[in-house]
Amino acid sequence: METFEQLLYQLHLSYVQARKNKRNTHNQLAFELNQETNLHQLAKAVFERKYTPKPCIAFIIQKPVMREIFAADFTDRVIHHFVYRCIYPIIDSKLIHDTYSCRVGKGTLFGINRAKGFMRSCSQDFTKDTHFLKLDIEAYFMNMNHHILFEKVLSMLPQNKMSFLGISRETLIYLIRQTIFNNVAENCRIKGNKSDWLGLPPSKSLFNSLANTGLPIGNLTSQIFGNVYMNDFDYSIKKEFKLRYYGRYVDDMLFFHNDKNYLESLIPKLSNFLLSNLKLTVHPNKIILKSIEEGIPFLGQIINQHATYVGNRTKNNFYHAIQEINKIMAVVPQFTWQQLCDIRATLNSYLGYVQHANSYNLRKAMMGKLIKRFYDFYFVERNFKKVIINEDFWQWHFSPNYQFTN
Repeated sequence: METFEQLLYQLHLSYVQARKNKRNTHNQLAFELNQETNLHQLAKAVFERKYTPKPCIAFIIQKPVMREIFAADFTDRVIHHFVYRCIYPIIDSKLIHDTYSCRVGKGTLFGINRAKGFMRSCSQDFTKDTHFLKLDIEAYFMNMNHHILFEKVLSMLPQNKMSFLGISRETLIYLIRQTIFNNVAENCRIKGNKSDWLGLPPSKSLFNSLANTGLPIGNLTSQIFGNVYMNDFDYSIKKEFKLRYYGRYVDDMLFFHNDKNYLESLIPKLSNFLLSNLKLTVHPNKIILKSIEEGIPFLGQIINQHATYVGNRTKNNFYHAIQEINKIMAVVPQFTWQQLCDIRATLNSYLGYVQHANSYNLRKAMMGKLIKRFYDFYFVERNFKKVIINEDFWQWHFSPNYQFTN
């Protein structure tokens, strides 16, 4: 059993990680005002096995798609980071190479580049007919079974390892259990109105999930658990089905083979495996089986033999983001530095992602849609790859002589 001081120290380190990118949220600021007391109380609750997650805040987001979010209390975010720090190195070492989500050194661009390599290798430099199969799970996070997930996480922790960052195995398992089996929909506060849920399919809401089923999207632990839950499936693809060219990003699965009929024959087998072992259903409307010559839609891009293009959803989201920026630019008389940084972050996020595809014309067109006032506050790098704040103009903008005209 760890000492109270060891537990408090590790929770403090987890707190430092949890507050990154959350420094201006009300929840984080309230915690920080009494940081020492709050961490001491949290450590005491864990040490005495009295810790229970606090109510989440439930709301709906519309972009990139309509989705239900359960935002954890900051105290619970500290626990999520604590669990993550304890188990990530172990979990990561036991995943297949071609699981891309929420892994250091990987991600969407890594997955896209792997798909390009698979396409070239399987087709032997495009000299052999090659097909791809793309599958998606129906409401993946909403249908994860807590008991199955808990056993899978435990099975990945070495049986002879009794301490994790100086914290006992018993304490870690206790916190994993509290996190996985937390029914976030049962005790939450709704931000906005219940009418916000109109249009969201019932299968995509935790309010409609079966008992001991479903994880909240967005939690750090949910992301790593999303890799764990299908890890046995990943190994089956490689070993039992002997598919060399396969990759997965969360529940977005991509397979390559020279024989289209073979890929087609896999669909019912893979569906049965997922349903019987993981209680997951392949989305019937998202099964794609085509020649690689028709282009491969994967992780927001369309991958072709000689080029890669930005997918329509990403284009539309980029366009809507620019519309929102234009609305703000048209009405706000004076900007704070944080507001300018937020706008910059939004644009650079899109520009950084799309520039890995053949997107010069798209970037040029999107930057051309920004209203004239935007260019008072920002510079755009050559080739439209990055937005930079015009600090001199911003300082002048706050001078007594500045007059805003709409």
